[in-house]
Amino acid sequence: MSATTKLYHHGRFSFAGGSVPNAFTAYRTYGDAKNPCIIFPTCYGGKLDSQLYLVGEGKVLDPTRYFVVTFALFSNGESSSPSNTPEPYNGPYFPTVSYEDNVRAQYTVLTKELGIQEILAAYYWPVMYPDFVKKFIPICGSARTSPHNICFLEGPKAALVASQDYNNGHYTTKPQHGIRAFGRVYSAWAYGQTWYREKLYLYGGKYTCLDDFLRAEWETGFLANWDANDMLTLLRTWQMGDVSKASVVGASLQGDLVGVLKTISAKGLIMPCKTDLYFPPEDSEAEVEAMGSATAKLLVIPSIWAGGGANEDDTKFIFKHVSEFLES
Repeated sequence: MSATTKLYHHGRFSFAGGSVPNAFTAYRTYGDAKNPCIIFPTCYGGKLDSQLYLVGEGKVLDPTRYFVVTFALFSNGESSSPSNTPEPYNGPYFPTVSYEDNVRAQYTVLTKELGIQEILAAYYWPVMYPDFVKKFIPICGSARTSPHNICFLEGPKAALVASQDYNNGHYTTKPQHGIRAFGRVYSAWAYGQTWYREKLYLYGGKYTCLDDFLRAEWETGFLANWDANDMLTLLRTWQMGDVSKASVVGASLQGDLVGVLKTISAKGLIMPCKTDLYFPPEDSEAEVEAMGSATAKLLVIPSIWAGGGANEDDTKFIFKHVSEFLES
């Protein structure tokens, strides 16, 4: 299923680390705006095309039943990013971006451009716009990026910025060495030990060995689709993730994750993956406990693929339970 990518121009927009003139948000819409609205933003490493595994007739985000809006995060190369912003805000001079910045921008698109008054969304939204959100479904995500996760991200980041061709972000040609190194470090965390032990990386004979898989899937994936400065700016956004530090949170609750989660009134279906090393189920268990059983339900994706559409069985599991939650 395809849709036209649209750009909403914000004018000068303030980010966590500064402002950019003529900032824009890239998005697509599917279905009739009169139907219930579901937003589905990209994740790290995701483009608008990446969202199609859940969007389409007969899928969980069915445009015949819902009005689906997919948003490209700032710095993913489709919305305003280091790679597509003119001087003097280009490349390494692009400001630091938070998830809160993205949500503010997306809220503007929904209300001013699309006329939406209520949505189904993910973390940050029920904290920042509690009267705007009815339900939220974080799949393989968290309300706060854990120290363990932040530490992992420093690994691929260091491999990229220390490479001989990154040149402190002032590269004039694609830093092949750095991006390839980034992909290889990142790959070790994408799946659990069982996935690698069972040699699923061979994809039933598609690849001949582990190195073949790493070069084709991880090096090629980042080289073909990503700019190095975009990768690093979006990585920083991920590291900064923390709903308890949103600007709308009062002084008495600033930094108090449990306290902020207790204020959420929207209904949540929290879906971590059993073997996810970024967002382990233990973190989600703590979040659901804070929100309370009347507000949130924990449902672990029983997968060794880290979920998120990685294979057909996971996708079917997600379809089934998200559909039931949306209709409940």
